[in-house]
Amino acid sequence: MVRLITHNLLACHAKGCTTNNFPLQFKDVSIELREAEFNADFLKGLLPRIEWKALVDAARQLGDTSLPLEQPEMVDDEFLKNLHHVLLEMHIEEGAMVCPNCSHVYAISNGIPNMLLSEHEIA
Repeated sequence: MVRLITHNLLACHAKGCTTNNFPLQFKDVSIELREAEFNADFLKGLLPRIEWKALVDAARQLGDTSLPLEQPEMVDDEFLKNLHHVLLEMHIEEGAMVCPNCSHVYAISNGIPNMLLSEHEIA
């Protein structure tokens, strides 16, 4: 499934694409919201590993503006619930992710991103 928790880890890996290849940009996506169990401790442990600007930008591409532009030093329940929603409840079902550097398109179908490359695209 493409959720923003996954998207925050994905970069373009096409041959020769080594700079400005993260984060991938969403294009023509359809989103499904699915409730997920809230776990504050999990979210707090995940926070140091998140590329914050990439997450906020991706959420805004998908129409969610609940996260602050800067990662807060002190987190409260409202912040954690917004983070939970953005990371775990927003599912990208269809569409594509596009590399900002080489414009390679990674299709998303039935919630699954196709990150495979053709033979000529492999580094």
